[in-house]
Amino acid sequence: MNDLASDTMTASSKSLGLDFNTPALLRKRRVRALKDRLARWCVSVGGMAVLGAITLIFFYLAYIVFPMFQGADIETRKPVQAAWLADAGKPLLMALEEQNQVGMRLSERGQVQFFDAKSMAPLTSADLPLPADTQVVSVGLDQPGSNRVALGLSNGQVLVFEHAYPVSYPNDVKTITPGLKYPFGEAPITLDEQGRALDHVGVSLNGGSLMLAASSGTDLHVLNLGREENLMTGEVTLSEERIDLAQIAEPIKELIIDPRQQWLYVINGRATADVFSLRTKELNGRYKLLTDANAEVTNATSLLGGISMLVGDSKGGIAQWFMVREDDGKQVFTQIRSFQMADSAITQIMPEERRKGFLALDAKGNLGIFHSTAHRTLLVEPVADGAAIGSLSPRANRVLVESDGQLQRLLIDNPHPEISWSSLWGKVWYENYDKPDYVWQSTSANTDAEPKLSLAPVAFGTLKAAFYAMLLAAPLAIAAAIYTAYFMAPAMRGKVKPVIELMEALPTVILGFFAGLFLAPYVEGHLPGIFSLLIFTPIGILLAGFTWSRLPESVRLMVPDGWEAALLIPVILLVGFISLSMSGHLEVWLFDGNMRAWLSNDLGIPFDQRNALVVGLAMGFAVIPNIYSIAEDAVFSVPKSLTFGSLALGATPWQTLTRVVILTASPGIFSAVMIGMGRAVGETMIVLMATGNTAIMDMNIFEGLRTLAANVAVEMPESAVGSTHYRVLFLSALVLLSFTFVMNTLAELVRQRLRVKYASL
Repeated sequence: MNDLASDTMTASSKSLGLDFNTPALLRKRRVRALKDRLARWCVSVGGMAVLGAITLIFFYLAYIVFPMFQGADIETRKPVQAAWLADAGKPLLMALEEQNQVGMRLSERGQVQFFDAKSMAPLTSADLPLPADTQVVSVGLDQPGSNRVALGLSNGQVLVFEHAYPVSYPNDVKTITPGLKYPFGEAPITLDEQGRALDHVGVSLNGGSLMLAASSGTDLHVLNLGREENLMTGEVTLSEERIDLAQIAEPIKELIIDPRQQWLYVINGRATADVFSLRTKELNGRYKLLTDANAEVTNATSLLGGISMLVGDSKGGIAQWFMVREDDGKQVFTQIRSFQMADSAITQIMPEERRKGFLALDAKGNLGIFHSTAHRTLLVEPVADGAAIGSLSPRANRVLVESDGQLQRLLIDNPHPEISWSSLWGKVWYENYDKPDYVWQSTSANTDAEPKLSLAPVAFGTLKAAFYAMLLAAPLAIAAAIYTAYFMAPAMRGKVKPVIELMEALPTVILGFFAGLFLAPYVEGHLPGIFSLLIFTPIGILLAGFTWSRLPESVRLMVPDGWEAALLIPVILLVGFISLSMSGHLEVWLFDGNMRAWLSNDLGIPFDQRNALVVGLAMGFAVIPNIYSIAEDAVFSVPKSLTFGSLALGATPWQTLTRVVILTASPGIFSAVMIGMGRAVGETMIVLMATGNTAIMDMNIFEGLRTLAANVAVEMPESAVGSTHYRVLFLSALVLLSFTFVMNTLAELVRQRLRVKYASL
């Protein structure tokens, strides 16, 4: 057929005296074909390059994020049979210093041995100043990182000391010189005046106040020591105060004092905890720790910060407890979460000194690594053949374990324990909180605070900001696009469309600056006027249109067809002027002079100056040009033949618009809305400057918010490279990219279906 057509064309051209196959024309066609192939190749390569770049960005973000969800890892070193352990006695306590170079071992004989943490060779030793014929019966530890130890003696006394590791540089060589300190003197402090052995002891130092608690059988002894030092003479004065508490009927197993010296936790033989208030000197309550009647508490200690208590039992379970304030103001000891290590009794719990994680040893020699806030079990692995005693380094990257007369060093790789899917997207019960909540708080005033890295509130804020922006922008932009493309005169359209599209060139940082410094305080001071403007503007437009339709035809014909929209300009300006001018009077008449106070006090609706309403107004203004431009092109591109055909068949212009034009242009309108939605979701500067950046989950239009994009922009410069915080911010970017990708994919699928559905029009 092609040859026949070519022959026919050649014959006809020859009959007319024309030759389309001259060398110049053939060469021109070859050049044109080459250009077409080059253009097709460049477009294809460009498209593939864009897809490849997006894919590489996705994989790079995933590469940064993935390490957060890996568990912990342990590398074991060969056990060392240290000769000095043969005569050292049974170990009561072990510790490691900051640099993982020096270890400390306290024996039941009251001897402290410092040794090299790598070779296990002895360094120095010291005998504690114990009274004659006394033995160490119990050991109590202050908060993690304090290196403060209280020893309960067999004569009813307590000896308090600290193991210290000062660093010096003789001859430019770093040297650690371990030693002991006695902040309250070398003389033991008497707690049991009857001279009975102290089975358990607890200690807490808060400023210059030392709180000691000890038990002799079922008797409880609490002593508060005050220490004052004369700055002129250096003389130290001690004061004592004995605190009388209700006695315990059952044998006491553990004593823990919180660092603020507010609560004393007494665990007795029935696996219950008696919680005493040290300020009111009264019993707060008795709480059942275990639900299994056959289980018993085998170990308990406080977590970093002293707010939470960890309780291990004979069944291999570990529970986290802390005080929770109820609605009536009373604080109740509450179990927050639990962990299951194995099926053997927990013999030792070792809290970390810088994070809310902890390690545990059980009777079979298993070592478990956990994190409380993330509610995550990172690793459970056997490290000994039976019961062992361990020591965790301050950096939580080394563990020393003594078992069967051998010392073993374990290297721990556990960089990101505080992240789990539940901590990122679920409600977490944080310390000092009354209930579980979604919280983003990456920094705090002290190092004891829990990491609060929930992405739920910032993801919610992203959708909230986009929702209110689209609530304003989508109807205005689509309605304006339809009117401009369908009803407006071409001359007027040529002026209106460029002006609206020019709004897109306005930098968003300028809009954010304007919204944060001018619009937010103005909205706060003119709330009735703003809401009157939003309500009465459409009403005024409808009334103006109705009035115009009732005017004599001779008057209406004075305005050229398609220029009627210009008459709305004075109407809108008049409605805006009246609404904003009446704002103060409306506030006095309806809201007793202060609408903000009326919202907060009478309706219980909190009001922040920089809120979602301000974001909706500012970001809606920024999104309108995107939606308008694409939607207007879609409506204007509807073939005029469809419009004229519909009108020729008797349909009114409005019927033609709703049943032909909009349906045909619906794929383009939907694309415009989705692109505007993507712009609103990814917006940074406006939400950064006009929202207050409060990461809360509340749909209240008068509350602030924080978005994923703003969160990354604010906190990325201050995050340490490779830290958990750093990687969570990359996860925020990955979530934002994934959300945009999913939204665009769904939009394309819907657009294709609409195109197929209305292609027959």
